[in-house]
Amino acid sequence: MCGICGQYNFGDQAPVLRQDMERMARSIAHRGPDDEGYHLAGPVGLGFRRLSIIDLEGGHQPMSDQEESTWVVFNGEIYNFPELRRELEGYGYVFRTSCDTEVIVQGYKQWGEGVFDHLNGMFGLAIWDARHKRLILARDRFGIKLVYYRVSAGRLYFGSEIRAIAAAKDETPSVDPSSLNLFIRYRYTPSPHTIFENIKKLAPGTMLTCEEGTYSVRRWYNYEPAPFSPMKSVSEAQEELLELYKQSVKRHLLSDVPLGLLLSGGIDSALLLALMKLNGDSWRTYTVGYGSGFSDDELTDAAKTAAHFSSQHTAVELDRKTFEEALPQIVACLEEPIASSSIVPMYFVCQRARRDVKVALMGQGPDELFGGYRRHLGVHYGTLWAGLPTWLRNLVSSGIGALPRNETLKRGVYSLDIPERLKRYQYVLSLMPGNKVDLLFQDGMPGLDTDDKILACWQDLAPLMKETDELGGFQFLELRSTLPDELLMYADKLSMAHGLEVRVPYLDKDIVEYVERLPAGFKVYMGSRKWLHRRVCQTLLPKSILRRKKRGFSVNVVDDWFRDTARRQMQDILLDRESQIYDYLRPSAVQELFEQHRSGQSDYHKILFSLVVFEEWLRVHRSKSSSVCGK
Repeated sequence: MCGICGQYNFGDQAPVLRQDMERMARSIAHRGPDDEGYHLAGPVGLGFRRLSIIDLEGGHQPMSDQEESTWVVFNGEIYNFPELRRELEGYGYVFRTSCDTEVIVQGYKQWGEGVFDHLNGMFGLAIWDARHKRLILARDRFGIKLVYYRVSAGRLYFGSEIRAIAAAKDETPSVDPSSLNLFIRYRYTPSPHTIFENIKKLAPGTMLTCEEGTYSVRRWYNYEPAPFSPMKSVSEAQEELLELYKQSVKRHLLSDVPLGLLLSGGIDSALLLALMKLNGDSWRTYTVGYGSGFSDDELTDAAKTAAHFSSQHTAVELDRKTFEEALPQIVACLEEPIASSSIVPMYFVCQRARRDVKVALMGQGPDELFGGYRRHLGVHYGTLWAGLPTWLRNLVSSGIGALPRNETLKRGVYSLDIPERLKRYQYVLSLMPGNKVDLLFQDGMPGLDTDDKILACWQDLAPLMKETDELGGFQFLELRSTLPDELLMYADKLSMAHGLEVRVPYLDKDIVEYVERLPAGFKVYMGSRKWLHRRVCQTLLPKSILRRKKRGFSVNVVDDWFRDTARRQMQDILLDRESQIYDYLRPSAVQELFEQHRSGQSDYHKILFSLVVFEEWLRVHRSKSSSVCGK
């Protein structure tokens, strides 16, 4: 895990200046405190900050082949690199290091752009093909790692974080109103967009190629899940999934430095600990909580899990004062606004873990893979809606529409009657209809009517979903959009703020591609979510852990703090016409939304919370403190 950056002057072929590359790389020094490196060759420059994990002595980057025809800077881990190395050695390639980066170098020489299909891991990388004067940027299948880029006046800038690109231009980028519209509607900015004008991020499974004076972006990962034929029995699927879990965890434990686990009180991280236990003893685990005064706190549950598996456990207890004081720094590290309360516990548990380990596993993924959220019940059982008589559907819809508040239920019922698949999913994921979000913006403000914009983000995924059922198609989209652009984005930023590499075993290529071939009934069964995953958990976890309710780092406690803080700030921010959000939004429209919420007529707490988060983000961004991130 590291930080990469670079510049390619593909237009005028002007030489890249070393001081520019150094400024870019040092802006992301928190990502790689162990080493830095540069390669400059006329119009191209590559920069690198290293967090040493594998081959501590031999993994210096940028890395090239012996002829210096292929150069690579790489952020992430390739978990199948030992197998790839043996395969490439069979083709006659000679390796000079024991580092996973070198399989990318030699693999590109063997397979060209097809090398990405051979990699099982997480990565954001750049390849400079000196012979063909070609620069390639690529992001891993499920977007665990990030690659940002900007193209301006025949020059391409890129980096693991936005601050590297801003450092190259030595300027503060401007907010894109169209992307702000997307953020308000979805709580995050979907790839390839960012909150900033003219700065993009590669979508998961895509690549950018720059050569011969131009550039293009295309999808390299084109997996099209088809149902198993014949379909697996439940017992077969349970047995095979457990084996895939075991193999993935074993791969993800590959490290030359201390490794631990971010442990909540739930089953997903508990299963990871059980699987880690099969590969050794005395693993370190880390949990964040809020003390016994909170009914939703999970410090006790996590401690019991740790004791059951004999891990070396550390608990981080937060108080409200720490939460409020740290929020501006956390927002600065994120670079883009994210309206999720989970950012707070994630920041602090990573901070504590880094004192002991350089690598930590986390249990993200099963909710998206197996239907762990309430929206998955609606999507799955919503197919029954189409079978009801039209008069009954109209009657029920009218009754629900007349209810005060219950905005989520209203959106869900409305979405069921949308015939186009992607639009139906879009409506489920949005916090508010697009036409209502548009009304919040000042007259003449660009960026209205973003419906087609997010559908365009997903359009190249649609042909790959054609053999999935309704729930499977929705999850296919989540795994390639909402999960990487929200949850994985802040996991990367907040862990690397402390120089901690976070790995996600459940998002192993083999696991995801297997689960995407299973029918919805294996995921949601008789109203039970994550059904097959829970059956696998039963083989390794005691009943006391299996019976616990879902919490996820006790975000309900932080939700309460957020809401209470936002409640105190909301009136000050939303009723103050000098608030910075009103550079983009109409005060009267926002205040009307606020009054409808306060009166109980409608439930707009998620939208209003997003506006408060955006105001906090604007203050940090415009104060220039967003250019600095670290411990």
